[in-house]
Amino acid sequence: MIIKIDRGGQVEQEVNKTITENLVVMDMGHHMAMYYAPVTPTEVSSIAVMVMHCDQNYMGFNIAPELAKRGYHVMAVDAWVGGEIDRKCEHLSKMVKYMKVQPGIEKVVLMGHSGGATLMTAYQAIAENGPQVFQGEKMIYQCTVREPLEPADGLLLLDANYGNAVMSLLSLDPAVLEEGNGMKLDPKYDIFDPANGYDKDGANYSPEFIRMYQQAQRERNERLIDFALDRLEKIRKGEGNYVDDEPFMIAAADQPKPNNRLLPEDLHLLAHTKGEYDLLHGDGTITHERISSLRTPEMDRCFSNTYFMGVNKNTIKGFLSSQAIRTTEDFAVTEDEVKGVDWDSSYASPIGNIQHISVPSLFMGMTGGYEYLAAEMIYEHATKIQDKSIAFVRGAGHNFVPNRDAEKVYGPFGDTEGALFDYIAQWMKKFV
Repeated sequence: MIIKIDRGGQVEQEVNKTITENLVVMDMGHHMAMYYAPVTPTEVSSIAVMVMHCDQNYMGFNIAPELAKRGYHVMAVDAWVGGEIDRKCEHLSKMVKYMKVQPGIEKVVLMGHSGGATLMTAYQAIAENGPQVFQGEKMIYQCTVREPLEPADGLLLLDANYGNAVMSLLSLDPAVLEEGNGMKLDPKYDIFDPANGYDKDGANYSPEFIRMYQQAQRERNERLIDFALDRLEKIRKGEGNYVDDEPFMIAAADQPKPNNRLLPEDLHLLAHTKGEYDLLHGDGTITHERISSLRTPEMDRCFSNTYFMGVNKNTIKGFLSSQAIRTTEDFAVTEDEVKGVDWDSSYASPIGNIQHISVPSLFMGMTGGYEYLAAEMIYEHATKIQDKSIAFVRGAGHNFVPNRDAEKVYGPFGDTEGALFDYIAQWMKKFV
């Protein structure tokens, strides 16, 4: 039984007698997961799906029970916030190995949603190629995975974002005048000032303002990376504040949507794909077209001066491995891409990681938001994958249910969640 409590305190109980739910505890309780399975096996029950986010607990997220209802075994793994992505990969490997020895399981597919795509693609790239794939002069942080990772047989990315590193970059407030202080902000970078193009019904920032803003983000990003690398060198020499790592608190830089600068406010950015792809509709139909975002403006205030909403709380190693990436002088977010990013400088982005992966993969974007466009960018960079697919879901929000704010009247987007998971379930039959 699943018990859901909404923000208003309303309790909803969901009982589904077709699936089972069991808690899996590893390493003396330090690592946990929820194992979902169909009560009655089907033709696809030899396939297991691993679900894990880079920084959040997905044990009760809708992905797992929805796929279990369709006959698949699903392991939804907890993740701890912050820290090195390498240690999370090692933890995930234990779970993959556990799943592969379960009776009847023949294939394991990784599923990454949102920031989970960063973890899953980093994991599979290392599993296929070894840690050396993310070592070398260009890498900001050298991969330190200490043991072979168990490779998966397939990969699913659902509304993957542009990578934890890129989302951290896009969330930097360039208005910060003094690192560590969210109160001293330069008003010329105020994205909620009408003089700079803000409008609650949809901002329209000028190309000049956007260029100035994004270049200032780029410059702050480079300063933060250089600072963190300097601290890392001191730690390794025994001159740091601790022998293993150090806290790294970055003001006005937290990743969640309220801090993704410019994107929630200006609908002209990341507005459509370059190519044409399959678009799933909530009524079960599929069209083929250029994909446009159906989102509406969000956010009407700045959280840079707050600790709980504004501060990126990490460690030096965690930041460098999970949130740092280099950019070039042409860095920009446009109507159809994020460009000017050195994808080979970091393994904290699925767009760069996917270049090293070869297993069958499916990339899907939800058009009720702005992260959907990463699916096309990942697809374009998946040059080693011969069996790759891409599709989008019309009107689905980031968590797959309809974006109600984008509907003119209630209901026209239909059952976006059902359309999504039915499509995934059909695609995964290839592993039988």
